[in-house]
Amino acid sequence: MSHGRHNKMMNAKPKNFKQSLFKLLKYLKPYHLLIVLVILCAIGATIFNIVGPRILGNATTLLANGIIDKYQGGSGIDFVNIAKILITLLLIYLTSCLLSFLQNWIMSKVTQSVTYQLRKDISLKINRLPLKYFDTKTHGEILSRVSNDVETISQSLNQVTTQMISAIVTIIGVLFMMIKINMVMTLMALIVIPLSGIITAMIIRKSQGYFKKQQAILGELNGNVEEIYSGHLVIKAFNKEKDVIDTFDTINEKLAQTALKAQFISSLTQPLTNLASNFAYICVCVLGGYYATRKIINIGDIQAFIQYVRNFNQPISQTAQIMNILQSTMAASERVFEFLEENEEVEDVTNPVSTQRLKGNIKFNHVHFGYDSEKIIINDFNADVKDGQKIAIVGPTGAGKTTMVKLLMRFYDVNSGEILIDGHNIKDFKRGELRKMFGMVLQDTWLYGGTIRDNIRYSNPEATDSEVIEAAKAAHVHHY
Repeated sequence: MSHGRHNKMMNAKPKNFKQSLFKLLKYLKPYHLLIVLVILCAIGATIFNIVGPRILGNATTLLANGIIDKYQGGSGIDFVNIAKILITLLLIYLTSCLLSFLQNWIMSKVTQSVTYQLRKDISLKINRLPLKYFDTKTHGEILSRVSNDVETISQSLNQVTTQMISAIVTIIGVLFMMIKINMVMTLMALIVIPLSGIITAMIIRKSQGYFKKQQAILGELNGNVEEIYSGHLVIKAFNKEKDVIDTFDTINEKLAQTALKAQFISSLTQPLTNLASNFAYICVCVLGGYYATRKIINIGDIQAFIQYVRNFNQPISQTAQIMNILQSTMAASERVFEFLEENEEVEDVTNPVSTQRLKGNIKFNHVHFGYDSEKIIINDFNADVKDGQKIAIVGPTGAGKTTMVKLLMRFYDVNSGEILIDGHNIKDFKRGELRKMFGMVLQDTWLYGGTIRDNIRYSNPEATDSEVIEAAKAAHVHHY
């Protein structure tokens, strides 16, 4: 792929977030029952975690009241009730742990199933894409979408789903418990929400574009690396090592700078929201101490409330972090779905012409063609090749020699004109049957493909030994 094409892709605005999310949800739809089970487990685990601090606060109140009662000459601390409370608390936390394990195990299974289906769809899609798509994309760019982007979806989908459910349930549950303890202290703790929301929105707006650029440049870098390794002999032959290294360093530097900006900006979310949370935390501690001296609330309730404040701020910070992960996931999803939605090769005709008993008379009739429809490179080409004729098409690199063969085998379709075999337009044949009629050996086969006869035999298994030898000789002469 040219650098111009890559720059255009990197500078493009991010795609519709909701549209990408909707497409990803379609892949999750077959597992909706499992996802419902994950949600129920997440809700159960979170509720048990939320109840814990209040129960622990009751134990603290009993302990404090027992100490006071001891100093006043009473019976002292009620260790029996405290022990019962602690055993109940232990059972609650064990149940929460079990539900968390189940939710993560089920969601991991769903995530891997979705990832498997994505890779399968991509693999099937590759076989249906026209050759011109691969001419406009490097192998590394395509592999990046198959490997890096799908892996990004796989790694973050599990994390985003479970954490987001837990965060939402935690916020609702903790808020309910805080209001139940004291309304004024709750309002003071809620000051952090709008402040954290503003901070998160600003950071997400800024980091989203960098995450999109990061994925695009990563594809460009993979394409560059793939081209270097596949063309290693050519690079050595023309002493292009320094140029190749310079190009790699340029792309690598762009990736490093973009990734640095994306990660740095997104990493600001948690410390800034923590700063706001700590401010509210200090205010609650001061007000709670004042209420305790006035005996408005119990000591155990203050402990529980302070713990709830910490638990309340954590999912807010977690939600901000999840949003950054979600941005990266959607950026990867956009690239995967762009690939899956590429225009496929035109289907074969419904009533194809049979290739049986054809002699092999080939005619190019006023053929016009260009890889780019706005740049026609073959203008009004005509040729009439009879059965049994041996011809050679010669010319400098880029003259269109290989293009003629690609048109004949329908790797590309002509812009205008027609190509005929025994009077039948090649568009009237099935592609597979049409291509079985020809043997094609590229010069790269001689350079990189090992034994040329083996390659010819592999590409045309029905050829006789004499035909293989003649094709091998022709390929040898063509290259040299």
